Amino acid sequence: MSALDGLLVADFSRVLAGPLTAMTLGDLGADVVKVESPAGDETRTWQPPTDDEGRATYFLTVNRNKRSVVLNLKDPGDLVLAQELARRADVLIENFKPGTMDRFGLGYEAVAMKNPGIVYCSISGFGEAGGRELPGYDPLVQALSGLMSVTGPAEGGGHKVGVALVDVIAGLNAATGILAALRARDRDRVGQRVSIDLLSTALAALANQGSSYLNTGESPTRLGNTHPSIEPFSTYQSADGPLMICAGNDLQFSRLATTIGAPSLIEDPRFLTNSDRVTNRDELRVELEARLRLDSAEYWSGALGDAGVPAGPVNDVEGGYRLAESLGLDPIDEIDGIRTSRSPISLSATPAETRSAPPAIDEQGEEIRAWLKSR
Repeated sequence: MSALDGLLVADFSRVLAGPLTAMTLGDLGADVVKVESPAGDETRTWQPPTDDEGRATYFLTVNRNKRSVVLNLKDPGDLVLAQELARRADVLIENFKPGTMDRFGLGYEAVAMKNPGIVYCSISGFGEAGGRELPGYDPLVQALSGLMSVTGPAEGGGHKVGVALVDVIAGLNAATGILAALRARDRDRVGQRVSIDLLSTALAALANQGSSYLNTGESPTRLGNTHPSIEPFSTYQSADGPLMICAGNDLQFSRLATTIGAPSLIEDPRFLTNSDRVTNRDELRVELEARLRLDSAEYWSGALGDAGVPAGPVNDVEGGYRLAESLGLDPIDEIDGIRTSRSPISLSATPAETRSAPPAIDEQGEEIRAWLKSR
């Protein structure tokens, strides 16, 4: 039996954050019913790229372990079925503009009136007060939150992260909130509302960079791949490409210096402590790269790894999956010819599993509508 076996999730969300939340619950055993408009989730048309069957790979990302039903909320008959689904569900997830679900009698208060045990999760861009009218697009949130101001090279404008990272983190936050609310429901016998917004998610995800501003009053700036507080903790040029080195303490720095044939750096007054190395990071980079350029990133990865210094090349995405496979992590699921990243959640007794591929639009619609009409 899966961890969430018997749990019914009504997934009214689309695009990324909400569907990721629902898929996470589905991976853990929940029965997820994905409610789509007649046009379908927008990501079905976000292409290229596509797989061999012409399906948008974006949609495939976060929609496995779900059943799809088309319900047009503007159609009175379909709306009744949507409300019935909400009445039967343990969890409802939505990421419409604040107020939209209320207009259809599907807001939290209306649903909880008929289903007091509902755990109702709303995901918005900027909350439901002053930011309720703002569009919640991940790149916009990355820009407005300050995340782009600390991402990318020191020179030039800010850069967004290469994936919709705020959406991803918001989805994981939402899943955490839902699981906490379900645990509280087990104890208190009543559900509650879970609210997640992308801006708050991004600010919390700033972590040490946010703490730097909050406790000094100064906004951090872009440093490229350099860490604001640790050195050497960045990419350095080898003979054939960049090499990431993460020497997080004095012992690792000592091992690094010895391995690259520069033991004199250990006692160099410019580099004695981490604070010294941060202050003199430009000089340290010159010293390190003078040795690292003598051999390849692959060579140094092996030599430094053997010496206990965290280091590795900058892989492409294929290289990342190949590395995980070589380490026995089994990172890829495949079902019905569709490959997705395996759930990163490992449970010893009730493991996550892929039971079904991402559905075609309304693939299970007939059976779901018949079930909702039954009593």
